Amino acid sequence: MTKSTDVRIVDISCATERIGYRTPIKFGGRIVDDVTLFHVTVDMETRDGKKHGTGSGSMPVGNVWGWPSASLSGEQTLTAMVQLATKMVEAAADCPQYGHPLELTSLLAEAHGQDSAAVTDELGEQMPRLARLVCSSPLEAAIHDAYGRAHQQNSYNLLGADWVNTDLSHYLDSSFAGEYLDQYTLRQTKPAMPLYHLVGALDPLTEADLNDRLDDGLPETLGEWIVADGLTHLKIKLAGDDLAWDVQRVASTEGAAAAAQATRGRKQWFYSLDFNERCENVEYVLEFLSKLAEVVPQALSRVQYIEQPTHRDLRGNMENRMHEAAKIKPVVIDESLVDYESLLLARELGYSGVALKACKGHTEALLMGAAAQKHNLFLCVQDLTCVGSSFLHSASLAARIPSVAAIEGNGRQYCPAGNAGWDEQYPSMFQIEAGTVGTHSLDGNGLGFYRQ
Repeated sequence: MTKSTDVRIVDISCATERIGYRTPIKFGGRIVDDVTLFHVTVDMETRDGKKHGTGSGSMPVGNVWGWPSASLSGEQTLTAMVQLATKMVEAAADCPQYGHPLELTSLLAEAHGQDSAAVTDELGEQMPRLARLVCSSPLEAAIHDAYGRAHQQNSYNLLGADWVNTDLSHYLDSSFAGEYLDQYTLRQTKPAMPLYHLVGALDPLTEADLNDRLDDGLPETLGEWIVADGLTHLKIKLAGDDLAWDVQRVASTEGAAAAAQATRGRKQWFYSLDFNERCENVEYVLEFLSKLAEVVPQALSRVQYIEQPTHRDLRGNMENRMHEAAKIKPVVIDESLVDYESLLLARELGYSGVALKACKGHTEALLMGAAAQKHNLFLCVQDLTCVGSSFLHSASLAARIPSVAAIEGNGRQYCPAGNAGWDEQYPSMFQIEAGTVGTHSLDGNGLGFYRQ
């Protein structure tokens, strides 16, 4: 099947940009102090050649998160991922097909494994599928963005049967026959959403935790951030291999938050807990929750969900079943979610939710968002320290998926330089008030935002 609204790529280009962090972030036992952004610009036209659109996509390469190699250096994995992202752009330039972005990105993805092997042959280590998804994400964003701009509409409103050539059963399974993504997305953005602020393992909670002040005009302790931005949602990074430290970190966060919230007269706020897959087994999670209930029960009551506590390789660790932990709090997969099969496997293993990320690709995020809703799973949208347009892209997903209640965004904490210009054009998205971002501003053509 074909439609007159189908588009093809007529021109495409890419570039990289490296930006230093304001302050380092620690997660998964690793420290990151800069970001390499991969930018893609694509021109597309419709079958009759009368409609044209230029779209853009940008995403942190995220090699430390997507490819945490034990044998390769960070520079090696970063270089390989940039090379693969470039090869993906080159392949897209040679793609003659017309189609909807869902079809075009799925078609291009068929060659990602082969292209990845060509890049990593000399490294002696295969690039993980998660890293390949990160590499393709700026290209996918640019294609979806250009499609909306060609038709002078918001891309999230072009996901129904009038626009897409095949239903969701083509991408997922037969239970989705006759269904399209317009059934799982909103026609208008949510006007505002709470922002999840990251409490990294190195981040100072109080003045006593500060050795030296940066004095750059931004808050420097958790308490200062809460008061300045009116924060109501905090994501706490935990070690996963040090029970006493993890319990104490949550207790200390609760203490700092309670003191800051008291100055605002606020009694209700929320946490998410992220172990970055470092817990050896689910027993660790259960013991942690038990200790937390004993030491600081008020903090446990604030927890909305737990993120990826054990190893990302679900099939290689089938003994890690989350049923008992999920009875206490929703447990979501993040690094493990790389396709529909992994979502179904996680559900079988007792996980009760999934974390969507724009850095895994726009098509992938939309499809997994639909699948999660179909299977009644808890949904959240997570960050990759996205800055500038990559943060707006992530937020646009959260604002268009019905059951997502909050959006994570920590670029303003660790890499505010990456928001330069964007923060002036979209102040409600970068100047946080009452702990929320103004997603109402993401209602333009394409993915909803554009750099003037």
